[in-house]
Amino acid sequence: MKIDEIKVLAKEKGVKAGKMKKAELILAIQREEGNEECYNSGKAAICGQEQCLWREDC
Repeated sequence: MKIDEIKVLAKEKGVKAGKMKKAELILAIQREEGNEECYNSGKAAICGQEQCLWREDC
């Protein structure tokens, strides 16, 4: 997902993107959703979250 798309999603979730980088923004969205902040943590192969929006990038 491109950063502009992520910023739109963040705004919808009430997350202020400011000058956050992609990974920071995704983690903030995960936090706001009440999900584990696991993006880019190296756990993609074992996380079990097959339907995660960020799975492909992770």
